[in-house]
Amino acid sequence: MRVFDFDNTIYSGESGFDLFIYYLKKEPKLIAKYVPKFGEGFVRYKMGKVPLSEVKSEYGYILKECCAQLTDIEQSIVEFWDEHEKKIKSFYAKIQKEDDVIVSACPEVMLSEICRRIGVKHFIGTEVDLKTGEIGRVCYRENKIAAYHEIYGDQEIEEFYTDSMNDRPMMDISKDVYFVTGDRIEKIKADGVWLRKV
Repeated sequence: MRVFDFDNTIYSGESGFDLFIYYLKKEPKLIAKYVPKFGEGFVRYKMGKVPLSEVKSEYGYILKECCAQLTDIEQSIVEFWDEHEKKIKSFYAKIQKEDDVIVSACPEVMLSEICRRIGVKHFIGTEVDLKTGEIGRVCYRENKIAAYHEIYGDQEIEEFYTDSMNDRPMMDISKDVYFVTGDRIEKIKADGVWLRKV
């Protein structure tokens, strides 16, 4: 089994950040008030300083309020990917296999559309109810392991690809680990043995 993170791994950038900017341009009067809180959260996330416990309690209200006021969100996601599909990294198409699995903090409602387009049949993401904005499972850090085991049981992860140390829990349970920086892929764990300190 090969498992891939999505943002900054297969996708060049953070899809959640790009979607926020997309909506900021589309609905500036509605979205602008969330810029300070979203910006703070994004910086903390990139620094690995957003604990799992805070994802819903500190930032979940933004999603709830936006879902309550935005219309045609599903169509907007399609239009978003019309603009951003080009940011899927070229290396992935070269190594893609039919049984690849994406495990990402990205909401499943976003992953569903892009995975359909690029031919990935298996993905796990954060659960979001677009009608209410309620967040179910947050597929982030150690929760990625729980989500993976819920679907695939004890099936071994032979290869795991990521760009972030937020994925250390997934790295720990994977046989081989590849660290992705831009288009550069470095093997940092082989047969359960770390090749460099992480």
